Amino acid sequence: MSVEVKIPAVGESITSGVVSVWHKKSGDYVQAGDALFTLETDKVSTEITAEKAGVLETKAKEGQEVKIGEIVAVIDDSKTAPDTGGKKEESSKATPAPKPADKPPLSPSVRRIVEEEKLQSDKISGSGKGGRLTKGDVLAATEGRSAGTVPAAETTATSAPETEVSKDGQSQDGRVTRRKMSPLRRKIAAQLVMAQHTAAILTTFNECDMSAVQKTRADAQDAFTKKHGAKLGFMSFFIKATVEALKTVPAINGRIEDDYFIQNNYHDIGVAVGTERGLVVPVIRDADKKSFADLEREIAEFAVKAREGKLKIEDLTGGTFTISNGGVYGSLLSTPILNPPQSGILGMHKIMPRPMAVDNKVEVRPMMYLALSYDHRAVDGKEAVTFLVKVKECIEDPAKLPLDF
Repeated sequence: MSVEVKIPAVGESITSGVVSVWHKKSGDYVQAGDALFTLETDKVSTEITAEKAGVLETKAKEGQEVKIGEIVAVIDDSKTAPDTGGKKEESSKATPAPKPADKPPLSPSVRRIVEEEKLQSDKISGSGKGGRLTKGDVLAATEGRSAGTVPAAETTATSAPETEVSKDGQSQDGRVTRRKMSPLRRKIAAQLVMAQHTAAILTTFNECDMSAVQKTRADAQDAFTKKHGAKLGFMSFFIKATVEALKTVPAINGRIEDDYFIQNNYHDIGVAVGTERGLVVPVIRDADKKSFADLEREIAEFAVKAREGKLKIEDLTGGTFTISNGGVYGSLLSTPILNPPQSGILGMHKIMPRPMAVDNKVEVRPMMYLALSYDHRAVDGKEAVTFLVKVKECIEDPAKLPLDF
């Protein structure tokens, strides 16, 4: 009997993905739970595993875009695992083949890049603990190969045809480097274009004085860290302020679906996190019901998962509103793009000391520009401005927030 391997549903706004890497090949015997292939969407990469043991027959190629529910492989579970011979296996265990150097196993995210880029991991020096390869190591190797700095042994080992070298490589004069976009990068690009084509995106701006939040944070930091084992950051203040603003202007916490407006009566806030392979937006569920400590712990956990490539689909779907902090990269002002099907996204920016008029006197204050991009089909200008003013008020007077340090 054959078991069909289908592309699973991975979120309300995701209709397709890309089979980026097959971890097993046609004809391989797979065990239940074995990783078959990596599925990349505009939100995350995830490994799809075998539900039953049997012989695999693939029906989709690497790099192929597939729809949700599409059959990409079948597993013949009527066949049993090949007999390797107990004595032979026992003797091989007793006298293992010598290896030039045992390296720590590759993490899923590193292995995915190695397989996608057809790198030889044993020829790359690891900078991690115990010589472990990090994502930065393999990405640097990829860039080095594109620039022609990788040893010839690596480039010839891929046995890529000459036409591939001419397409993905460096021009003879070294002025241009051409490299194929990763499936995840292509999906992100398509999603961003789709967002601008399907929503009436408008951005409104304001600025807030960060003095009060900085003082509140500094005063509570030591006790907070000692009590909760986590540092008190600015993001939790902005999440709390966003929740208060969404309660004031509920329309921004909704979305348009065909001819209907869907009002979300819960507050699942997405926090954009930049990674080496693209932007991801993990979602903090029921942010209105969580304490500052809960928020800070979740933010820290998501940051670690994002860096290690361990975010799951359920971590990234179902958000009702998004916050993006370009300030960590030095951005002073930007117009964030909506995260469909949401109707709003708040952009935070770099804190800059600037001269401000305070009580008819000029004072230097730590100021941050705020930007709210919203879907004008669902949200009026008055509502958008009201939302942003509410965020500003809560940040400039943290006493308006439910402080529970």
